[in-house]
Amino acid sequence: MRSFLSGLFALAIAGTACASGGPLGIDHRLHYDNRGIWKRSNQQALLYGTILTVGGGALALGDHDELGDTFWRSLDAMVITGVSTQALKYTFRRERPSQTDSPNRFFSSRGKGFPSGEVAAMSAAVTPFIVNYGNDHPAVYALALLPAYDAVARMKVHAHWQSDVLVGAMIGTGIGIWAARRDSPLIVGWLPGGFSVGYVHHFKP
Repeated sequence: MRSFLSGLFALAIAGTACASGGPLGIDHRLHYDNRGIWKRSNQQALLYGTILTVGGGALALGDHDELGDTFWRSLDAMVITGVSTQALKYTFRRERPSQTDSPNRFFSSRGKGFPSGEVAAMSAAVTPFIVNYGNDHPAVYALALLPAYDAVARMKVHAHWQSDVLVGAMIGTGIGIWAARRDSPLIVGWLPGGFSVGYVHHFKP
């Protein structure tokens, strides 16, 4: 996991050598770019596609399946991360680069920039898969490119500062590790038993 974290953070702050401010002293605006791979619609497609994939995989395979169990843990991580980052956004109320040229504007009535909820969600989604399958299937570590891409993309469209995406990645990764190492998935335990079986196995002849 150390190599995963270091790689993610390095990609997330790529091109940000000129530190200028913020809580970590690294925050400044990147050159605005809302085209090509950085386009906002691509970021949204990645996020919603991840949500559908994780939710669909959990329901289809169920907790009785090894891969399905990991999907449920990924869903746990995404939900808990989403609640946590929203609470932090309302607590710190940081203005985004699109709202101000100062990375030090916290506790503003219009601020909801710290931390990055999307980067946190993407990190939470991929971490259980990396924890469970990374050692046996090193290619799984390539999933770290998804939150890393999203981190850079969010900065490119001036939605977040560098520290926003870094803290978001740390929160999502930490909760993802916690979800992966629990004795059992959290949310599936609250649902009727049919969800733990999964639709694929439930309707299998």
